Amino acid sequence: MKNCDVNDLKDFLDQKVIQYNSTAFIDSDPIQIPHQFSLKEDIEIAGFLVATISWGNRKSIITNGNKLINRMGNSPYDFVKNHTKKDLDKLYPFVHRTFNSIDLEYFIQALQNIYKNHEGLEAVFASHSEPISTQKAIHEFKKVFFSLHHPARTTKHISDPSNNSAAKRINMFLRWMVRNDATGVDFGIWKSLQPSQLSCPLDVHSGNVARKLGLLKRKQNDGKALLELDTSLRKLDAKDPVKYDFALFGLGVFEKF
Repeated sequence: MKNCDVNDLKDFLDQKVIQYNSTAFIDSDPIQIPHQFSLKEDIEIAGFLVATISWGNRKSIITNGNKLINRMGNSPYDFVKNHTKKDLDKLYPFVHRTFNSIDLEYFIQALQNIYKNHEGLEAVFASHSEPISTQKAIHEFKKVFFSLHHPARTTKHISDPSNNSAAKRINMFLRWMVRNDATGVDFGIWKSLQPSQLSCPLDVHSGNVARKLGLLKRKQNDGKALLELDTSLRKLDAKDPVKYDFALFGLGVFEKF
C-alpha cells in the first residue's frame, strides 16, 4: 500500500463493508445455517460443520449443510452430546466433494470429546490464542480434534497454519463466532476472543481483489500470504481487521472486481 493511498483505500473498503455486511448477505451465504439456531452450542456446532464443507459452489454448500443438520435431527448439540452408535447410522450416506460420512462420523465423535472433556469449542481456541493471532490456536485445536483414534483420510479436512495453510474455512468460522458486527450477520457469541485477533478468510476471491488493491503481493493463497494480508488490513483497522472480508468477498463475487 502506498501511504498516500491508504486513506482513500480505507474509505472505499469501509463503504463496501457497509454495503455487504448486512442481513441481505445471509440469504446467499452458508452462515444462514447456524442462523437457524439460538442456543450457543447449536450455533457453534452447526457453524463449525458448515464451515468445514464450505468450498465449491455456494448453493451446493447450503444444500448439503442443511442435509447435514437434518441428519442430526436439527439439534446439533443434543446429537453431538447424546448420540448412540445407532444414531451415527443416520449420517450415512453423506457426501460433499471429498467430505463424506466417514469423516462426518469422526467429526461428531471429536466434537463430543471436546464438549465433554475440553469445555467446548470456544475454550479450546481461546486457550491457545495469541494477542493478534489465532493461527497457533488453530494448530493446537487440530491436535485436540484428532486426539481420538481417527481415519487418516479425515485429517485433511482441518487445515493447519503450521503447514503454511491459509486455513480459510476455520478463519471464516472464527469470524462468525467472534465478530459482533451489530448488523446480525456474524454472531459475536465467543467473548473470550477479540476481533483484533482474527485473520481474514483468504480464498481465490478475496486474494485476487486484495492483490488488485495492493493489499497483497504474494501470488499463492497460503499462510505467508495470509500474514501479509492480515498486516495490511490491521493498518486499516487494528480492532476489527476481518470486517474487510465482506468488502473483498463482495467485490470479488458480486462485482467481479
